[in-house]
Amino acid sequence: MTSRQSKSIQRIVAAAVLAGGASAAQAGPFMGGDWAESVCQNWNQSETLTTELAGDDWAANNGDKGYKVIQMYRNGCGGDTRVELNITAQDGKAVCTYGGPAKTAALDDDVDYLMHASDENWTCMGEGRFGCGAMGAMMSGKLQFAGPKMEAANVTEPFNAFLKLTGKVIGDESCPATGKTASR
Repeated sequence: MTSRQSKSIQRIVAAAVLAGGASAAQAGPFMGGDWAESVCQNWNQSETLTTELAGDDWAANNGDKGYKVIQMYRNGCGGDTRVELNITAQDGKAVCTYGGPAKTAALDDDVDYLMHASDENWTCMGEGRFGCGAMGAMMSGKLQFAGPKMEAANVTEPFNAFLKLTGKVIGDESCPATGKTASR
């Protein structure tokens, strides 16, 4: 990890502490299992994510498995460090029912999402900087994305809220499961 990337993660940590986010001890490595669990908890506290994604067009579009999968990872740590969120349509809301290490082996590109980016770009998206919103990040290549692109385009505001959520949960710079520092 470069000095600039490390400073970006430190800024996210400081901003999350000031905003009352999760504690560093609670979140562990950025995009690790404990971090994903904290993101799941924060998802369920977001009015935008729970209500605006609740309809048949998003949360219920789950390939008949009962939940939608979002997997993500940091490029410098590798795809084998993926974390996963499971989003379920419950009582008129889009509820995160699992956050942790990836457990879904085969994603359905028609309903599930896989996202990855460099630490620098995750920081940019997490801070909501100009050009780092959902559509800008995908169009510029800052966010590598697989899944239903038209569906994502139809929920831009919640997608932006989700990307900002990744910056609200504190995580350290070590790679999940390995403990190594992310490669450049």
